[in-house]
Amino acid sequence: MTVHFIGAGPGAADLITLRGRDLIASCPVCLYAGSLVPEALLSHCPPGAKIVNTASLSLDAIIDEIAAAHAAGQDVARLHSGDLSIWSAMGEQLRRLRALNIPYDVTPGVPAFAAAAAALGAELTLPGVAQSLVLTRTSGRASAMPEGETLENFARTGATLAIHLSVHVLSEVQERLVPHYGQDCPVAVVFRASWPDQRLYRATLATLDPAIGEGERTALILVGPALGAEDFDESRLYAGDYDRRYRPVGTNPRFPEAP
Repeated sequence: MTVHFIGAGPGAADLITLRGRDLIASCPVCLYAGSLVPEALLSHCPPGAKIVNTASLSLDAIIDEIAAAHAAGQDVARLHSGDLSIWSAMGEQLRRLRALNIPYDVTPGVPAFAAAAAALGAELTLPGVAQSLVLTRTSGRASAMPEGETLENFARTGATLAIHLSVHVLSEVQERLVPHYGQDCPVAVVFRASWPDQRLYRATLATLDPAIGEGERTALILVGPALGAEDFDESRLYAGDYDRRYRPVGTNPRFPEAP
């Protein structure tokens, strides 16, 4: 028996890995976070599968469901939205399973920031503009930010910021970032990336209207010069005179024989 933690992707039902889909189809028990995971994914469950929406369950209740499946020798598909490596609450579940000696594995999923960037048609790292992406959030009721992990500190690097779980405090984000990026820095807010009702909003830090976040919950804020840059260097990787393993160039290439 194994508990398969599966990243269900950002919203579109077809943005799940083949491995994730096949694991869902193989498990007689499926626990899914119904508030964020599209119900269309449940169509992959086998006939007669026990399907449990965990949106209203406590951690103890979730572990009880898994423990019952373990006692019955039934594999479990545990679906979380996006990718499980960030803000998934997977860590606390894994800690409980280790204590109970219940086997598990993890299948990654498409993260929300990747879906948002795709919707914008944007590369978040551009040569000479930004080569780092910071995934962060603001403090909330569920989890406070550790000291030092502030928007101001991340902004000082000039990196592209992907700010999660913060659309309800857009005015705070705006106020904290303007001193570091400047008023003309591009901003994009992607609501429900990849869902059928996806919406895009583009602005600058100066023109960002905090009111767009009122009543919203599922949105990602992207901030940084890379979002609006057109005057950036081309990657040397594809330059005609760039000597590389798969395309030797010159009279004395580093790799004389391409693989």
